[in-house]
Amino acid sequence: MTTTLAGGRAARRQTMRRIRPRRSPAVPLLLAVGAGAVAVLWLWWTSTPSIADTTGKIIAAGRITGLLAGYLMALVVLQMARVPALERRVGSDRVARWHAMSGRYTVSLVIAHVFLIMWGYARQAGRTLADVASQTITSINTLPDMGKAAVGTGLLFVIALLSIGPVRRKLPYDGWYHVHLLTYAAVFLTFWHQITTGNEFAVTPSAKTFWYGLYGAVTALVLWYRILTPIRLNLRHRMRVQAVIEETPGVVSVLIGGRRLHRMGAEAGQFFRWRFLAPGMRFSSHPYSLSAAPRPDMLRITVKAIGDHSSRLRELEPGTRVWAEGPYGALTAQRRSRGKVLLVAGGVGITPMRALFETLPGASGDITLLYRANSTQDLALWGELAKIADERGARLMYAVNSPDGERPDISAESLRRKIPDVDRHDVFMCGPPGFAQQVYAALRDAGVPARRIHHESFEM
Repeated sequence: MTTTLAGGRAARRQTMRRIRPRRSPAVPLLLAVGAGAVAVLWLWWTSTPSIADTTGKIIAAGRITGLLAGYLMALVVLQMARVPALERRVGSDRVARWHAMSGRYTVSLVIAHVFLIMWGYARQAGRTLADVASQTITSINTLPDMGKAAVGTGLLFVIALLSIGPVRRKLPYDGWYHVHLLTYAAVFLTFWHQITTGNEFAVTPSAKTFWYGLYGAVTALVLWYRILTPIRLNLRHRMRVQAVIEETPGVVSVLIGGRRLHRMGAEAGQFFRWRFLAPGMRFSSHPYSLSAAPRPDMLRITVKAIGDHSSRLRELEPGTRVWAEGPYGALTAQRRSRGKVLLVAGGVGITPMRALFETLPGASGDITLLYRANSTQDLALWGELAKIADERGARLMYAVNSPDGERPDISAESLRRKIPDVDRHDVFMCGPPGFAQQVYAALRDAGVPARRIHHESFEM
């Protein structure tokens, strides 16, 4: 059995809207981050006296690495706050990459800071490089707030270790996710020693005010968007599972009802982080895209069973309470800049593409969808896609393996053969990482500029 869910009048109105591309604020944000780093360097420079000996240089290097680490820690937490301007304008996947990169730089700076400061302190005490470990223990026992900083630093190292690619892939998503939340505790514990032992904050009182303001603003954003906003959203809309329907073997759609769901501000192409309040699933929150245009009384997700959480969705009972956070994601019509659009979906990546296929503005012949699957039996939601294509005058194509298992050719040549003017299209793409890389390369070879290839991945 399959669902047939259309967005109704709202979805049809969406297809008639004018194309109004919205630019990503990524570049201005990165410039602002760079300006903040320059301000930190200036603070260090103005509060550091003339240095004549080697010990002073080592301690000064330890202080600047510590200041930069503290600044990046605030940014790491900001990137976890799920601020709409970042999640919906820049893109959740891009913010996740920024977060991972900032985390690596932060840990590297923390390691340099601890080593340099303790080495400098050891030299001040007449010790050698071999005494750094004992000097560290002495500092933890004697300096204010250093015990907290040591615990927080240890937590940062554990989080960094578990975030290494091969280690991360072996961990269950829920386990890694909850360990990752310890970042908040690590930042809180390391903050206080920055204020009490930081030379820059003792020399320049206004710097202390700035540091409190930076961390206070980030804390307020976390509390608002990670805690208060989801509570308000779920109390207002009171979502529950209405039905679970099998689309194809291993793929199910979950219909979610609630009150005034159109006021959630969700768009086709976006996703929520879903928590189903059923036994064994209450503490699991996973991102799933909307697979149909949002309706005032219903949302739908379509999920392939590839893990414990996704496999249990078929067991959900009607009436099960749903807790959602979002909407997130920048893979929406706002990214579009051209009249013609090619949608490319691989496997269960069809879910956001199906919603966009229904709602993207365009006249007859403007929208094309290419759906890659292993076999025709794996083409989930195909009946809906065919109906949408017929109603909109859109083009619908699929690429499946041959009976002997040979994979279809998705190359620059084949794309140009099927879509001669592909280089004049915007392209929206969703699918497994390997598939996305292959299609991206083919599109670039076919002449599609990188700025018109829009892709979002939930890989961290």
